[in-house]
Amino acid sequence: MTRLKFFLIILLAALCCNSCKLYKVSYSMTGASISPEVKTFSVDYFPNKAPLVVPYLSSLFTDELTNYMRSKTGLTQMTDNNGDIRFEGQITNYYQRPIDITSNEIATSNRLTIEIRVKYINTKDEDAGFDSTFSNYADYSTEVDFNSVEESLINEILEKIIDDIYTKALVNW
Repeated sequence: MTRLKFFLIILLAALCCNSCKLYKVSYSMTGASISPEVKTFSVDYFPNKAPLVVPYLSSLFTDELTNYMRSKTGLTQMTDNNGDIRFEGQITNYYQRPIDITSNEIATSNRLTIEIRVKYINTKDEDAGFDSTFSNYADYSTEVDFNSVEESLINEILEKIIDDIYTKALVNW
């Protein structure tokens, strides 16, 4: 009887795995749901169109998004911006503002915010594409010199934005 149960469990597992292939869905340990038809990706250069321009932000974001996609998906990177899935867009805003205002109208913290417009194109599934703006922020104390923490704040914000882009484009929860 246990041999029969074992056989049925193996058969059920095999059927479940094959049903995923029938619907052209593949799963990965990173949470991505990428069609087996998708083999390549490309990331266009994201120009900085924000009113306040940080000179290295465009290159940093483009490189970080490319590295993230390469490490999380296993897809081949296309350098001619002609991948099966494509990311393009621009940095639209970069600004600071005071937060946590005290009764004396003095800010105890500031917030750095970055906004990036992303157009995602999936050539294998046109309905999966989107054109959205992603925004995130990091707070820092007014007692800290902004120039000394700017780079680490930018890295923290970009990490969050890139994770949001990846989730919207490829996780499909």
